[in-house]
Amino acid sequence: MSTVSDVLRRPLGHFAERSLAGWALVAASGVGFGVLLLLVRLHWEPLHAADHESAAWFNRVVSGNDGLVTVLRAITSLGGRPIMIWLVTIAVVGLLIRRQGRLAVYLIVTGLGALLLDPSLKELVGRLRPVVDIPVASAPGNSFPSGHALGSIVAYGALLLVFLPAMRRGWRRVATAVVIAVVVAVGLTRIALGVHYVSDVLAGWLLGLAWLGVTAYAFRLWRRERGRPVRPLADGLEPEAGRDITPAPAEDHLLPHPRAAVAELLTGWVLVFGLLYAFGMLVSYYVEDTFVDTLDRVVPEWFAAHRTEQLNDLSYLASKAGDTHAILLVSLVFCPLALAFWRRWRPVLFLALTMFGELSLFLASARAVNRPRPEVEHLDGQLPTASFPSGHIAATMCLWVAIALLVMPRTDRWWRWLTVVAAVVMPLGVAASRMYRGMHHPSDFAGAMLLTALWIGLLWLVVRPNEELTRGGRQDTGDGRRDGDGDGDADAGRGGSGAGAESPESTRPRETARTARSGPAELSDLDDELARAARSD
Repeated sequence: MSTVSDVLRRPLGHFAERSLAGWALVAASGVGFGVLLLLVRLHWEPLHAADHESAAWFNRVVSGNDGLVTVLRAITSLGGRPIMIWLVTIAVVGLLIRRQGRLAVYLIVTGLGALLLDPSLKELVGRLRPVVDIPVASAPGNSFPSGHALGSIVAYGALLLVFLPAMRRGWRRVATAVVIAVVVAVGLTRIALGVHYVSDVLAGWLLGLAWLGVTAYAFRLWRRERGRPVRPLADGLEPEAGRDITPAPAEDHLLPHPRAAVAELLTGWVLVFGLLYAFGMLVSYYVEDTFVDTLDRVVPEWFAAHRTEQLNDLSYLASKAGDTHAILLVSLVFCPLALAFWRRWRPVLFLALTMFGELSLFLASARAVNRPRPEVEHLDGQLPTASFPSGHIAATMCLWVAIALLVMPRTDRWWRWLTVVAAVVMPLGVAASRMYRGMHHPSDFAGAMLLTALWIGLLWLVVRPNEELTRGGRQDTGDGRRDGDGDGDADAGRGGSGAGAESPESTRPRETARTARSGPAELSDLDDELARAARSD
């Protein structure tokens, strides 16, 4: 019995030893925050003077430099609620897709705690924000503690603890250093922009660190109660989930020949731009008294003559579906979900290159062609870009066509056809709204179609986003795994036992089939190795 009790006591002892330093840090953070809170409430003069002197000094440095203010605003947005809520929400959904419910609950509880602590403490303390000579930024509410400092250390720290097991050991220190740098930078920008005192930011950091430590310790207790081994916090909260939360565990390389792919994409971009420029110059300046010229003049005039208040509002909403914010929002939601379901980076790369190429081609061709907008009232006012091609229509078309091309072959569920409907309806709705509002000609719509067809066609040939499906892969089952692929490692990790286990004899035909399917891929790899060997000789 003594031996058994020693065995059971040993993990508890290791847990206590490993937690002692962490608890000391958490306790020190909590005490430090309490001391700052007390000093602020008592209006301690040395702290009051130091806060105001530092606020005035930063204001003198920053207020005369508009470029620096822009950079500070961009950095401080990394600690704002929109970005952090998006990061945590996407992470929670991805963890649920990967069947990591405990980690998802940890992120939810930790994030909600930070959201509740910030406004309640600000209301309790009631400290006003700094008053500087030349304000460069403003923020609502009270000042103590800094919500950006608190939220950034909690959100980025929690995400780091969750996803550490998915990183190689050499990259864990790099990720930790990046998180620390972001948290420190966000806090410093709040002081430099004059919306927080130094003590506000310090209090936010200390409170965030204390809350992060409490929730991490609670999660480790949860693991111990479930009988899981206690591991150092440097290995993450759930070390056993490393492979399950790795974005693409089975993808050895993103592209087989990256240098050649980059060269092909750059060459193709130049050719696509040349065709767009030629088409734009043709329909803009060399089709007078033709059907195209008549259509470009009559259609905007007809829309302008049939405007109503209701249609104006409807066209505004439809036009917003193709602006930068809407396109970016859909992309930032789709890409993480695609990565969580399909466990491949290549579809994400395909969509990212689609949107980046569309934007660069649109800006370059619009600047080169410099086509005037229709000679009717422009409901959106004067825009900085020219008329050809339509950026709203091109972005909408590229986004939804790319999504449809990725989704259709990967699942046999009925909802996949919704992506096809969106690829047709969304561009048509945006196109009608843009012409109704007097911002584009019909030939600008044609230019957007040409841009979409050429650029997505080029990316389809170079990136090959669905290549794993052509190498023997099966369609997605809709739960993040594919039939006949992706579950072998998980079964092996469980020992292959149980009611669902198969005998070696029953698995031989399947293994033979997989070998037969992978034959062409292996021969292609062998050809590449022989070619490289011949070049080296």
